[in-house]
Amino acid sequence: MSVLTAVPLLMPLSARSSAASPGRQRRHTLPANEFRCLTPGDAISVFEIEREAFISVSGDCPLHLDEVFHFLTLCPELSLGWFEQGRLVAFIIGSLWDKEKLTQEALMLHVAHGRTVHIHVLAVHRTSRQQGKGPILLWRYLQYLRCLPYVHRAMLMCEDFLVSFYSKSGFKELGPSEITVGPLTFTEMEYAIRGHALMRRNSGC
Repeated sequence: MSVLTAVPLLMPLSARSSAASPGRQRRHTLPANEFRCLTPGDAISVFEIEREAFISVSGDCPLHLDEVFHFLTLCPELSLGWFEQGRLVAFIIGSLWDKEKLTQEALMLHVAHGRTVHIHVLAVHRTSRQQGKGPILLWRYLQYLRCLPYVHRAMLMCEDFLVSFYSKSGFKELGPSEITVGPLTFTEMEYAIRGHALMRRNSGC
């Protein structure tokens, strides 16, 4: 039996509150799960997760701390964080781009008039991996982008072992990326953003 069903239904609301916690004020608790855009104040938590996730695999991070601050200051509305009990467990950071393919400049630029979202990084905290959080967060992010009428597509570049992960979320391979980082090469992938009007009508965007 839940706590709510244990309270007599006909008891006035004020009486229920006092009966549940006599002599004490109502406690405020953090939501179990919260999805929101990130702010510069989240940058250190973001970078700590990113550093642990990427350095052990590729030896470097997609975004260094100053670059995280850069994008969360310029375009926080193109980021999304997943918080549990107020703690960041997964995130995505994106920016706008205005060319057909990603180039080296796309790694640092936010082109305000662009119609393509360049997804720079998606990372999950080590204690929350193998729980399906990455695909869930990516799905929510892509649904959110449908609420932004100026966004026509999302693009990213990833190493070969991640191609199947993004393909399962609807991304299409565009071929080898022009961008290389040291010895690393990447595959460029694209997701078409459709259904803006329907999403706005049904989601309150």
